[in-house]
Amino acid sequence: MVESGKSGATPLEGDGKRILVILGTPKADGFCHALADAYQHGARSRDHVVRTLKLGELRFDPVLRGGYERSQDLEPDLLEAQRQVHWAQHLAFVYPIWWGGLPALLQGFFDRVFLPGFAFRYRTPQDREWEPLLGGRSADLLVTHDQTHWRYRLRQGAPAHRQMVRCILGPCGIATRHLEEFSPMRGASEEQRQAWLKRAEQLGAQV
Repeated sequence: MVESGKSGATPLEGDGKRILVILGTPKADGFCHALADAYQHGARSRDHVVRTLKLGELRFDPVLRGGYERSQDLEPDLLEAQRQVHWAQHLAFVYPIWWGGLPALLQGFFDRVFLPGFAFRYRTPQDREWEPLLGGRSADLLVTHDQTHWRYRLRQGAPAHRQMVRCILGPCGIATRHLEEFSPMRGASEEQRQAWLKRAEQLGAQV
């Protein structure tokens, strides 16, 4: 589902940036939703045009059945998602970390949408390097998890962060602007959660 503007209507596009917020959780509600809302509020306060893509409301098979060797038709929701990514100048990904990595739904979204010919292309059939096709875009990552920062980064190696920045976005030409962790979620006080929401709003306003 793609949401445009504050009431579902397409807003007028002026001097502000075109921002696509991608909510990468299958849950129907929760703190990631609140973070996305706060981020959008901050972005709109600076007259940016914001649209939202809620992966949990899209209808698609998240499994790349034949790998990249066999074509798999894109569902209408994924074709629309590609159009929205092309439209955007800036992307904001909001998602939880589960088992140290990306939620399966978000991983499946990348597998199905960031395809050769859309996100990258090989220069020659034998070439192991590829040319990024989504250059000129930036991204913010707003991530929730239950670990302390030092434990996730130093003891576990922050695999989801490395994958997003170095293995997905960067190679496709998208420059990560901010990677903000909201953690540990478990046991966080209401005061702490409100401070996190304020930080998300600030990030949206700083685009």
